[in-house]
Amino acid sequence: MKTYLPKVDEIEHKCYVIDAKDKILGKVAARAASVLRGKHKRIYTPFLDTGDTVIIINADKVKVTGKKLTDKVYSRYTGYPSGFREMTLENMLAKRPVKVLELAVSRMFPRGPLAYKQTSKLKVYAGEVHPHAAQKPIVLEV
Repeated sequence: MKTYLPKVDEIEHKCYVIDAKDKILGKVAARAASVLRGKHKRIYTPFLDTGDTVIIINADKVKVTGKKLTDKVYSRYTGYPSGFREMTLENMLAKRPVKVLELAVSRMFPRGPLAYKQTSKLKVYAGEVHPHAAQKPIVLEV
C-alpha cells in the first residue's frame, strides 16, 4: 500500500462565506483556519496548499465571552523610540474589526511560507456586502 499524495493540479479550491454576526470570535476563527488549511478535506496534506478561500462578513458584529473586551490587549511596536502601543479588544473592535479576525485566524497557523500563502486567501469584511459574488461562495455554518 502506498500513501496517496495529491498532485498540485488535482487539488480543487472552492470559496466559502462565513457570517460572523452574533457568533463567538474564537469559533469563527477556528472554523476559518481549518478550511483555509484544508483540514476539512480527505486529501489534506500538511505540506501542500489544499485549503479553500474563506470570506468572513459582519466582522464588526462578532461576540466574545467573559471579560475579554477589557482584559485582552493587542500590543505592537512602531519601530521608533517609545513606540510601544497597546489597544484593548473593545477599542480594536470599534476602530478595526477586520484586523481582529485577521489576527485571530493568522495566529492559528504555523509560521512559514505555506501559512502566509494560505492566510492570504482569507477575506474579511466589516459589513454584509462583499465583492466576491462572482465566485459563488458556499455558505458555511459555524
